[in-house]
Amino acid sequence: MAVSRLPDAELEIMKVIWKCGGETTSAVIMNKLEGKKDWALTTLLNFLARLVDRGFLSVYRNGKTNYYAPVINEDEYLESESKSFLERLHGNSLKSFVASLYNGDGISRRDLDELKSFIDEKAGDAQ
Repeated sequence: MAVSRLPDAELEIMKVIWKCGGETTSAVIMNKLEGKKDWALTTLLNFLARLVDRGFLSVYRNGKTNYYAPVINEDEYLESESKSFLERLHGNSLKSFVASLYNGDGISRRDLDELKSFIDEKAGDAQ
């Protein structure tokens, strides 16, 4: 399933919801965003409504409280976004991506060793 890309503000909200591990309320989300975002409750509610409309969240009402739950899990979103990023910026070339990180000092020798171990492990699994 193709997953659309989230704007930064909506992604930040989804990260909070994913970290909650299930359904949550706007009050909990506001609390977790305290000190990071200076949003009014109405702003958060607008973002939540947009995420529901876009199919990222489901919502149900219990009494006076809305409960929000992720429809798209974090791994699914990250996989889709990673593929899209790699395709858009590096022509699906993992080598180009890693080279740009390395050349821009965005990746350390330790990171490269960790990546090599991961690739060796996955290559072993494929045999």
